[in-house]
Amino acid sequence: MTVLSDVALPHVKVLGSTMAYREAGNPEAPVALFLHGNPTSSYIWRNIIPLVAPVAHCIAPDLIGFGQSGKPDIEYRFTDHVRYLDAFLDNAGISSAYVIAQDWGTALAFHLAARRPEFIRGLAFMEFTWPMPTWDDFHADAREIFQKFRTPGVGEQMILEDNAFVEQVLPAATVRKLTDDEMSVYRAPFPTPESRRPTWRFPNELPIAGEPADVYSILEEAHRALEESAYPKLLFTANPGALVSPNIAEKFADRLQDCRVVELGDGIHYLQEDHPEVIGNTVNEWIVGLGAGSGPKQRLTL
Repeated sequence: MTVLSDVALPHVKVLGSTMAYREAGNPEAPVALFLHGNPTSSYIWRNIIPLVAPVAHCIAPDLIGFGQSGKPDIEYRFTDHVRYLDAFLDNAGISSAYVIAQDWGTALAFHLAARRPEFIRGLAFMEFTWPMPTWDDFHADAREIFQKFRTPGVGEQMILEDNAFVEQVLPAATVRKLTDDEMSVYRAPFPTPESRRPTWRFPNELPIAGEPADVYSILEEAHRALEESAYPKLLFTANPGALVSPNIAEKFADRLQDCRVVELGDGIHYLQEDHPEVIGNTVNEWIVGLGAGSGPKQRLTL
């Protein structure tokens, strides 16, 4: 699935389907693993990866059901994404990485780190997913629409029929105006209501007020492990933010070990679209500062 403003990506066979990925940098260097969220793809990292590639082997998968990856007949619950990402990492031979994540990519990263702390060389993240005790903790400007997304019948109409996540949420949560070419890439994986099911499932998986219970519990445990972890962390924050305000980010970072906060300025949710240069250059310098090149290398089997 390719449009003129993007490139055809290579694929890895994963659990009877395929996952696409972007790759750049020296295959002998430590891996930098980029994890996106909803409703984007590895495309959201396109202006950041070239800035990190001089110091790392950059790998950015399209989550299953997103971008150019396959769309198997699954529910697209968070635990499904965990299974497919684990299989991708295993099939690609990736045993450790600097992980750079946003949105649902952070939930996958935190859960991965809780289960396999030795995998994480360092964790850079932004607009992260966290268990919110009540709906009052959700961004006030977006609370009503996300409650509608989780209302049976209403959410399906908005997301599956009207493609609300691509046509409304994505542009509204990006400060700059995305170009027609950029929007065409984001639209390409979701031409039909059925193809949009992955984008509908994710807002219904957000851990809010204890629901859904399994995801809430998984991410509570992942956040506890994150607070106990010693690996280096880099937290990007923007104003006003969406899932994470600057105030929440500062308080969150204070509970973590070895966490540096980088303020990007104006930003809502899709910070990679508004601040790629700062994010990319900062991650580059951070990896260099952590001694990239001094540890064991990995030769991937992609």
